[in-house]
Amino acid sequence: MTQPTDIRRDGHRPLLLDLFSCAGGAAVGYARAGFAVEGCDIADRPNYPFPRHQGDALAYLAHLIATGEIRRYAFVHASPPCQHGCALTVGTNASQGWGRAHVDLVAPTRELLDATGLPYVIEQPNGRAKIRKDLTLCGEMFGLGVIRHRNFELGGWTIVQPAHRPHRGRVRGYRHGQYFDGPYVAAYGNGGGKPSVPELQAAMGIDWTDVREELTEAIPPAYTERIGRAALAMFAPALGVAA
Repeated sequence: MTQPTDIRRDGHRPLLLDLFSCAGGAAVGYARAGFAVEGCDIADRPNYPFPRHQGDALAYLAHLIATGEIRRYAFVHASPPCQHGCALTVGTNASQGWGRAHVDLVAPTRELLDATGLPYVIEQPNGRAKIRKDLTLCGEMFGLGVIRHRNFELGGWTIVQPAHRPHRGRVRGYRHGQYFDGPYVAAYGNGGGKPSVPELQAAMGIDWTDVREELTEAIPPAYTERIGRAALAMFAPALGVAA
């Protein structure tokens, strides 16, 4: 990890904590918006392009709160694992009769984020995850090659919801043995007409990792760049930075 800096000194980018950071799709968007970023993920993510801590994200956040180190940060983004509520996982498990239990980390994540006193974002895909859908973004809003709807709960601040743009066609791939073409690629799984890694990188706007798992789990940076710019515009005076 880098040494702590005073985020509120003029000339410094506000520091953002990126929890459950994976390979940095969200992080790159926030950096493009004007934040300095530090990540935390339980897995070793050598492709993550910013300083990072490897470990349990909630334990790390609790440590930062207990020690007061959380005051180094201006903002927190969290993308807790979504298998408990993801529509794809829930539907597949139900159809196959697997019934596998997944841990829901959204509620404990929110509890700790509220304890920080900082503005925050919790991100989740469509499904049963219990978050407020204060903001919903789609790849078509940014001219991307994926649909990839994502919902964001905003803690301590607000943002304008952009109008949803109609999709231009189908997601390319096989459905029930039939192949469909379309302007979007499927940013999940393998087989069934799924895109190549280069196609997935181009569709998501991600070029710093070529690991399929990391790409399929990522948020397109365009999403968090929009969120980050809105957050900086709202909080810039308090942080002593230019909006």
